[in-house]
Amino acid sequence: MLFKPSEACLVYHASDLERSARFYADVLGIAFERRDAGAGPFLFARLSADFSISVMPGQPQPGSSPLVTFTLAEGGIADVVAALADYGATIVSPVGDAPDGKGAAFLDPDGHPMGLYQPLDKPLTRKETAQ
Repeated sequence: MLFKPSEACLVYHASDLERSARFYADVLGIAFERRDAGAGPFLFARLSADFSISVMPGQPQPGSSPLVTFTLAEGGIADVVAALADYGATIVSPVGDAPDGKGAAFLDPDGHPMGLYQPLDKPLTRKETAQ
């Protein structure tokens, strides 16, 4: 097993955050909180202890959004992405900045996009954890 996620987050991109917030509140009763991380404003709703939804500003791309994103409980995102590449996964986005952390995206064997997220307080590599 390469990693065990601590939570899953469904990440959407929306061209109008306020319109999306109204839609989800009116249609599904989901009340988003507005957050602002280093990457800018976004919407966040925790639906359970281990499942959340984030709506990020940007152009929606059907087929690549929403993106199921798994949070790495123990960090090591750089190692996991390298192992996924060794395993034959297509890395769509290498490790980069994400709201309050680091993120990456890859394709599963059938081409479904998936994401990884790691909070800033976790190490990028497992080697850093051992130190």
